[in-house]
Amino acid sequence: MIADKPGKSPAAALICLGVVSGARGLKGEVRIKSFTADPGDIGAYGPVCDETGKRSFELRVTGRAKDQVIARLEGIGDRDAALALKGLKLHVPRRALPEPENGEYYHADLVGLRAELVGGGTLGRVRAVHDFGGGANLEIGGGPLGTVMMPFTRAAVPEVDLAGGRLVIAPPPGLLPASEPEGGGAAEGGNGNEE
Repeated sequence: MIADKPGKSPAAALICLGVVSGARGLKGEVRIKSFTADPGDIGAYGPVCDETGKRSFELRVTGRAKDQVIARLEGIGDRDAALALKGLKLHVPRRALPEPENGEYYHADLVGLRAELVGGGTLGRVRAVHDFGGGANLEIGGGPLGTVMMPFTRAAVPEVDLAGGRLVIAPPPGLLPASEPEGGGAAEGGNGNEE
């Protein structure tokens, strides 16, 4: 999932819902890789815009092709114009999205949080959230171990404290190197409540 933080720049209040991956046909339709839980929902939150918020489009989903959505963007009427948008990330204001359910988080809510170990110490900050098909993984960097990938499960991340700007990590046994990160020892495995 995806979010902004109060007090950040206007661009930070925008949430990326998908990216234009190419054109379809000759009349300006685009193919979109949607990041929404239901790919067709990319058109459910109102107009989409670029990452600056300066260029916006009404988006109407017209179909699906494999793992992508086919859509029309207002003002795009031919293949050349559609091809020119390839790679454009499509955003909506955070306020257009529903609040996540208890225990669910938008990816952007997690990016930037301090990653602290259960037994003390820190791994750095969450740089990105990836999902390669087997569930979400946190990319954590800037700490004593460099870049670390951590599964985003209840066992590996037993606490998310958005208000405090941190999350607590209980790394699965063997995931981190034997050397201890700054400020404390490596934590033992999680509480067994896999998501």
